[in-house]
Amino acid sequence: MTRRTALPLGLALLASLALAACGAKHENTGAPATSDLRLVLDYLPNADHVGIYSARARGDFRRAGLNVQIQTPSDPSAPLKLLIAGKADLAISYQPEVLLARDKGARILSVGAVATEPLTSLMSVNNRPVSPKTLAGKRVGTAGIPYQDAYLDEILQTAGVDPGAVKRVNVGFNLVPAMLSGRVDATLGAFWNIEGVQLALQHKRPRILPVDRVGVPTYDELVLVARIDTVERHGALIRRFLQALQRGTRAARADPEAAAGALVAAAPDIKRPYAVATVRATLPALFPQDPKDPFGWQDPAEWNAYKDWMERNSLLTQPANVGQALTNEFLPGQGVGQDGATAGG
Repeated sequence: MTRRTALPLGLALLASLALAACGAKHENTGAPATSDLRLVLDYLPNADHVGIYSARARGDFRRAGLNVQIQTPSDPSAPLKLLIAGKADLAISYQPEVLLARDKGARILSVGAVATEPLTSLMSVNNRPVSPKTLAGKRVGTAGIPYQDAYLDEILQTAGVDPGAVKRVNVGFNLVPAMLSGRVDATLGAFWNIEGVQLALQHKRPRILPVDRVGVPTYDELVLVARIDTVERHGALIRRFLQALQRGTRAARADPEAAAGALVAAAPDIKRPYAVATVRATLPALFPQDPKDPFGWQDPAEWNAYKDWMERNSLLTQPANVGQALTNEFLPGQGVGQDGATAGG
């Protein structure tokens, strides 16, 4: 789907958010005043965040008038909680988590894709079979996340395997240790661009199948999320953040070595060879699949198909409205008005 579908969807959303008495919008040609913006990551700093650290190191956020304060969450479930509680302005989370939170009444909205395709994968080490047809009678480690358990059901059923024939072991987030120790034969939940690269560098001969290649509908693995009230009051900040993020991510694509250096400078525990390898693997996933689409593009048709899959698998308690769950209006080159305002006059 191309950007031509962005405007009607976004305008419907913005009409529901904007105040009725909005004056004419004027292009702001002066340098923007510096504003604080609190961003919480989805997890520890890694190659998925290379565009953010590249933009910070290059001064892209500063030139956009933003003082971006990057927070690392205590666990992957924390970002949306911090966002909803008003302790962050933007959060990186996962498309299914956004739909689940909205299903529980959270007034949040995905404003751009960070990783535009599934990273979650079926994985094994030491050349152990990972094809779904070979998993009957085997032990598969999972992180105990309900929608990922539904992924495994879908994958097995697509391959003609009875899900009950596979023993599931909840290993939490210790997916790699569980594989290396032989506790499980394979795992579902590790990322092909992070753990997959790590295992390859360690010569553990990983076998990897991204979930969308074995039956799960495609989706945006990582998305940038805001509260509805932030969208209403601070749309310009979101637009400026995404413009700066685009610049940082494009610079990372042009010079992965320098971008890896920015990542290591922010997280010294990351070894440089690993940073370079994961950054190179990750960069294609940080851009739209269709080059005609703007940076951060979220395909409403794909979101609808994934939402339908969640509903069929009883992961949502009520029908979801994708048109209220995402907007592309703040992406570079999208929306109306150059100042990014969406509410007020």
